[in-house]
Amino acid sequence: MKAAPFDYVRVDSIAGCVRALQEADGDGKIIAGGQSLAPVLAMRLARPSLLVDINRIPGIAAIEHRDDELRMGALVRHADLLEQQHSPLLAAAARWIGHPAIRSRGTLGGSIAHSDPSAEWPVVAAALEARLTVHGPSGSREAAAGDFFLGPLEPDLQTDEVLVRVDMPIPEAWGFAELSRRHGDFGLVMAVTAQVHGTWRVAIGGIAGVPLRVPEAEALLNDTTSPENVRAAAQAAAAAVSPGDDLHASSRYRSAMVEEYAHRSITQALTQATARPVGVS
Repeated sequence: MKAAPFDYVRVDSIAGCVRALQEADGDGKIIAGGQSLAPVLAMRLARPSLLVDINRIPGIAAIEHRDDELRMGALVRHADLLEQQHSPLLAAAARWIGHPAIRSRGTLGGSIAHSDPSAEWPVVAAALEARLTVHGPSGSREAAAGDFFLGPLEPDLQTDEVLVRVDMPIPEAWGFAELSRRHGDFGLVMAVTAQVHGTWRVAIGGIAGVPLRVPEAEALLNDTTSPENVRAAAQAAAAAVSPGDDLHASSRYRSAMVEEYAHRSITQALTQATARPVGVS
């Protein structure tokens, strides 16, 4: 199929983007890399009357290292995150995104705003408690990643708002594990474990409509990282999800894989934490 007819405008400022979205009266879509939007348009799952191209907006395609966090513009490409060396977790997650052509065009902001629960950036953002800066007619507002994902393909974005920046802490230790049918496919199960400011965080993606934090697993790891607690934390992750059957996998298989991949991500993170020299954060 082909996309339904639409108008196109290229803007050179955030204010111009918001103005164009307002004039579209709820029927506009933002296009940056287009790696998520183009297939949706081609299948006519969305029929916007206007596409607003934000690629010419200055200042939102940079990665800025600030002490123990990264400040990233919405137009940062997946390939940029693969190549940066400040946050190895982001580089590891980026390796699982599609293929080189997709990584060179797709954007961090586009992926998060698309809110696909099987994509890598939403679950990473949830695990790191990313702060998202959104701009709309009333100015800027900040949203926590944990509150931003309302449902599958349903972000906390009004039709006249645009995501402009993502701030993520750099974890002291981390683990990322993903199960997909083929490398580059969307994840059937993703698990992220991160130690941020000495506190363990665990998030699961690809299972529910939104990324899921697992406070039971986090409490176990923050108590002690004994082998018994590590296994119990992985089991807590599996107990926290209620996957259904689909054409890719049964619910029983998915639950088993949540436990397995949560265990892998936790083990990977603990290996890094143990290897880190004393006094190094």
